[in-house]
Amino acid sequence: MLKQGTDINIKIDDITINYNDLGEGKLPIIFIHGFPFDKSSWQPQLDYLRQYDRIITYDLRGYGNSTLNQEKISITMLADDLIKFMDALQIQKAIVCGLSMGGYILLNALNRYPKRFAAIILSDTQCIADTPEAKEKRYKNIALLESGGLSEFTENMIKNLFYTESFTTKKETVASLKKVMLSASPDVISETLRALAAREEMCYTLENIIIPTLIITGKEDKAVSPQQSTFMHQQIPRSILNIIDKAGHLPNLEKPEEFNRLVKDFALSMNIMHVES
Repeated sequence: MLKQGTDINIKIDDITINYNDLGEGKLPIIFIHGFPFDKSSWQPQLDYLRQYDRIITYDLRGYGNSTLNQEKISITMLADDLIKFMDALQIQKAIVCGLSMGGYILLNALNRYPKRFAAIILSDTQCIADTPEAKEKRYKNIALLESGGLSEFTENMIKNLFYTESFTTKKETVASLKKVMLSASPDVISETLRALAAREEMCYTLENIIIPTLIITGKEDKAVSPQQSTFMHQQIPRSILNIIDKAGHLPNLEKPEEFNRLVKDFALSMNIMHVES
């Protein structure tokens, strides 16, 4: 029997994945964090939802306490890591939630391993590939990081992550996330930026998604337009769209009570959680 708890390490090929695994339920809910964060960005979900279901959060390779090998990072590789991680935990099927880059990883994995997913949650993400302008911006950020500009990169990025009021009402949350970003390896961030710029468009896969799908976005998201969530909702059959007011790119941190309720109700609607609403 695999142990549960926090900050557990498990080997996946030649890397170590660090994760949290708390609670009990028929099907676990696995959360994939965004760029360039770590599993701590899901702490409000872990704290609350663990009383209703088995909740798993993990650090992507190279982030938090997960290790890296010599291979170049790609979205496909990170999607394969998810499946191997599930294999290592002896999880045949799960609900998986991906935010931002986590959504890119989730869509990639779902397209290639559809039988491993009972349902999905897509938060503040999109199916399109980078535009030429977006790619140019990523490579400018790589140049900034390579010149020792991690602090400037973090300051620039953080401005686009939160709803304006959150900088006043969620000061501790903003400071905590900034600390996580500053603790990340500039080399890993740069490599991930290249992976994001090179990722494939996944919009063609949406009409084939037949499992329950919840889409959540912050109404004031500056990083990924809420229009992208609306588009995915229109393309994915029987999907559910929820737009959270007064939230930016990280509604799970800015409006955790509402985000958690949406996830809980979504899971309960499929009798996935082990308690009744």
